Amino acid sequence: MRIGELSRRTGVSTRLLRYYEEQGLLKAERDANGYRRYGPAAVERVVRIRELLAGGLTTEAIRDLLPCAQGGPGLMPCDHSAQVLGDQLSRVDEQMAELRRKREALMCVTEAMETRRRQDEALALAALGPA
Repeated sequence: MRIGELSRRTGVSTRLLRYYEEQGLLKAERDANGYRRYGPAAVERVVRIRELLAGGLTTEAIRDLLPCAQGGPGLMPCDHSAQVLGDQLSRVDEQMAELRRKREALMCVTEAMETRRRQDEALALAALGPA
């Protein structure tokens, strides 16, 4: 199939498909006229690439994992794929912990701002005196 058909079947732009090819994630044969031609497994490969990108993996990590992504959903169980995925899960956990710390810090600033607003309002009312 040509790149346009692969794009239609996967919902991935032709520009992105070319990028996947540049990154070594996707391979195409060339017709005599230079057009790209993809085999029937290309659709599944693009779907797998999209899944792994959605998980936050780099194109380099995906290139290493793609041999483990043959023949259906998920990855073939092996030490390498388990290590790569485990490392990515650890990075995501660290990012989530950092985001929780940032959220807590922003909540403290927000609470302090609200306390100050109430104090300023109370002072302004006291300055006006009894009504």
